[in-house]
Amino acid sequence: MDSSRIFRRLTMPDLVRVHRYQSLPEQGPKVLFFSGGSALNKISRVFKEYSHHSIHLVTPFDSGGSSARLRAEFDIPAVGDLRSRLMALADETVLGQPEVYTLFTHRLSQHDTPEQLAAQLEQLVSGVHPLIECVPNPMKALIKTQLAVTQTRIGVDFDLRGASIGNLIIAGGYLNNLQQLDLIVFLFSRLVKTLGDVKTTIDTSLHLGVELEDGNIVLGQHNITGKETGSLSSPIKRMWLNKGLRKVAPINQHIADDRKDAIESADLICYPPGSFYSSLLANLMPEGVGRSICQNSNPKVYLPNLGVDPEQLGLSLMERVRRLINAVTDDISINNEMREYFPALDYLLLDDSYDYGDVDIEALQALNVSLIKTPLIGNKPDKYDERLVTQALLSFV
Repeated sequence: MDSSRIFRRLTMPDLVRVHRYQSLPEQGPKVLFFSGGSALNKISRVFKEYSHHSIHLVTPFDSGGSSARLRAEFDIPAVGDLRSRLMALADETVLGQPEVYTLFTHRLSQHDTPEQLAAQLEQLVSGVHPLIECVPNPMKALIKTQLAVTQTRIGVDFDLRGASIGNLIIAGGYLNNLQQLDLIVFLFSRLVKTLGDVKTTIDTSLHLGVELEDGNIVLGQHNITGKETGSLSSPIKRMWLNKGLRKVAPINQHIADDRKDAIESADLICYPPGSFYSSLLANLMPEGVGRSICQNSNPKVYLPNLGVDPEQLGLSLMERVRRLINAVTDDISINNEMREYFPALDYLLLDDSYDYGDVDIEALQALNVSLIKTPLIGNKPDKYDERLVTQALLSFV
């Protein structure tokens, strides 16, 4: 492979370059994000104004909330993060499909009785619910078909409280298409005119497992994040992909060729804000991800979290940088010479006034990571400004 890299003088933010992308988002760069959850959704909504070619590899390992019920019922990958990112990137202009967007983002009530919820699902399947009545055919018929599959397959005791209609539709499509998630995601991304490419890193039903520094083992993303259960009492020592939630059963799977190609051809790779282990590092664990990253000669940027992330217990910023790099390079066989690969990380992107803790410049230099500081926080403290972040990322490409 060609091991040459081309560098240019970096202006931050490069408003001329940014304006060019905003003028022609159809020709915007392929910026790839490794993420999960909702942390990146606000940035994604702004980013689509500048490029219609962003790539979002999201984690399918969520094991909490309504996604957990669907996973337990059908043994499917988590689809909630996938659905929310599709909606974040949906075309919100007159060219989009606002009726489909409204339907996909609607949740059933947390307070209605099981009988009332079952009746609402029946109305949706029959096409007489107000949310689906206004959807034009043939989209209405397609959506009804997928919902009918879910309705038929769920047990009588399935809890519909707070269920996302979009999740129920995607789950039905998955079950109706030989348990292949990509087909139904492609279809519905066209329905809502998604201005970007959204996929799960892998489409297999796996879970997360971690070992803590105190030796305890924790299985399940919902037990790791500190959002649905108590925060971890000890820092995370290591993480793996696990088969099921009942016992420790490490497993892995190689990414599909289209994911490999997307990673290797991206104009920029961004490790964005989000839960450090269950959203970011989890995306790097499937076989082939790290190698594909290091076969891409284009810039890789890490934008750390602001505020408190329970998963970062005991981790300084510098330690997170090291663990991020290790998570990527662990995928490369020690039998291969590292000179055949490009770095896992090139830039650490920080707000110019936020206190991230100690930043060891010499340690970064030893890791061949350059520090870039620029305004990234607007009027809300401890919150990145979506437009400032978008402008900064686009300045790299």
